[in-house]
Amino acid sequence: MEYKEEAGALWHSYVPARGQADTVQGELIRAIEKLRDEAQRNGNVNWGKGHVILANYVKEQLVGSGLFDTAGVAEIKGNISRVLDFDHPETADFPYDELTDRVVQWSRTHPQPVAHERNPDLHL
Repeated sequence: MEYKEEAGALWHSYVPARGQADTVQGELIRAIEKLRDEAQRNGNVNWGKGHVILANYVKEQLVGSGLFDTAGVAEIKGNISRVLDFDHPETADFPYDELTDRVVQWSRTHPQPVAHERNPDLHL
């Protein structure tokens, strides 16, 4: 992970102890870590609709931002596809770390908190 310290600062600043974050910055970091934890700690045995919501949220926010070039978008989509393959849990850190680095890059272009609209269908 290229931006480990910045990612940690985002986590400490924006991720609540429980539930969805109030900011997009926090929800992006929280989503990636929820997906990482489910795959690495649980082997995706608790995989459900909420994990798909989280993965799609990360993809939509990052790809939809227009911040990343064609190669960056392809990387994001590829990593999300790997994470979404719940029958084959992605236990390597690599895709999660790459996504986290992209979140840090996105957050650099949004230095002020961006309000996150809570998803009533998300219970993770």
